[in-house]
Amino acid sequence: MAGEGEDADLAGRRVSPLKNFVAGGVAGACLLLAGHPLDTIKNDPLPDWTWWLQGILGLYKGMGAPLAGVAPMMAISFFGFGLGKQIQQGKSGKAVTPVQIFLSGCLAGVFTTVIVAPGERIKCLLQVQASGGVVKYSGPIDCAVRLYKEQGIRSVYKGTLLTLIRDVPSNGLYFLTYETLKNFLTPEGQSVSQLSTPRILLAGGIAGILNWTIALPPDVLKSNFQTAADGKYRGQVDVLRTLLREEGPRGLYKGFNAVFLRAFPANAACFLGFEFALKGLDWFAPSW
Repeated sequence: MAGEGEDADLAGRRVSPLKNFVAGGVAGACLLLAGHPLDTIKNDPLPDWTWWLQGILGLYKGMGAPLAGVAPMMAISFFGFGLGKQIQQGKSGKAVTPVQIFLSGCLAGVFTTVIVAPGERIKCLLQVQASGGVVKYSGPIDCAVRLYKEQGIRSVYKGTLLTLIRDVPSNGLYFLTYETLKNFLTPEGQSVSQLSTPRILLAGGIAGILNWTIALPPDVLKSNFQTAADGKYRGQVDVLRTLLREEGPRGLYKGFNAVFLRAFPANAACFLGFEFALKGLDWFAPSW
């Protein structure tokens, strides 16, 4: 566990939201690079020999569209986290407390909801359309335009409250877990900035698992609400009531295995990419 050297390092280091934004974009790309192959195998379970024929590139098919969404989303997330820390640090650059780290993570969740809520509403509708066989939308843009024309901006942002319920506390726990584990895993007398790659991967992977432990139930509720026909639910509380009645508490963790299988490697890669990008920015643009 880190000692006085780490405290001094943290106390003298000012957070740069701009660097966090750029490094967060790199983190998002790394998250997708590590997690997309698992999604490909899950959604397209071909025989093992087929994957050998297709090669590594076959595992990354269809990654362009998710990358265009995930990288900016993670950039905004890390920017919100950095901004929260900067606001709470003030001009002194003092070390932030665990509570302040959690609150900074919560702010990141608020920031990302602005783009995540409509994006996931559209994604869920297109996924349901693909599985149902009835084509109503020709693509994401057509879906967004139709939703807006039919019921206005409220339809595009349907499920925003559930997205906030999912992302605000889970992001708080996400960043708190990572920062706490980084400090815990730093050897006595060393700076947390010198943490080895395996320990960064361990801290990031555990943070990802804990994030989804509390994020999955509201995520399931959000997906049910966003894809439901108008009038099916009387409100967002009714979504929970209906799910518990029809599927029981286990329904809140629908898709548990697939989500948790992906969570560790994807988030381990995410934080590793962030740390490497941040060090590169500190060297390349120290005044940012």
